[in-house]
Amino acid sequence: MAARVWLSARWAGYAAAAVAVAYAGVSLYWAFGGQALLSTVGGWPEQAARRGGATAVLLGVLVAGAKLAGAVLALAVAHRVGGPVARRRLVRLAAATSTLLVLYGGVLVVAGALVLAGVIDPGGAVDRTALRWHVLVWDAWFLLWGLLLGLAVLHHRQTHNKSHGP
Repeated sequence: MAARVWLSARWAGYAAAAVAVAYAGVSLYWAFGGQALLSTVGGWPEQAARRGGATAVLLGVLVAGAKLAGAVLALAVAHRVGGPVARRRLVRLAAATSTLLVLYGGVLVVAGALVLAGVIDPGGAVDRTALRWHVLVWDAWFLLWGLLLGLAVLHHRQTHNKSHGP
């Protein structure tokens, strides 16, 4: 049973890392001039990417770097990297990161869905195409990533508690 739970933790960690790496790839693609699906982002990120230049590249690289750091964190949890103290710190950091990703993605998905459904009136012009993409893809991607990372943390803690007793 413990081996099955450990494998689940590893799977969730790998899945969280894969989601993070894929999302970083999208950020790098846009940072270096890619245009596909850029219109689905909207707002200042779209404008910055369309303008291009050093600022857009730097911003895209920083965003991608943060996403890649999240991938490394997920893999560290999956592989139980480090000694007991380092592992506890990594798991706490992963739990906090998971919480932030779930809150960020969840709030934006719900708020965007409420705007699309007409429940919330933002009081100005809304790019409904970009908002749909945010609700169904971009912000949902953060939510999925956070849930997978949280699952990896949960399974890590369960197996740790079972292997160390009460």
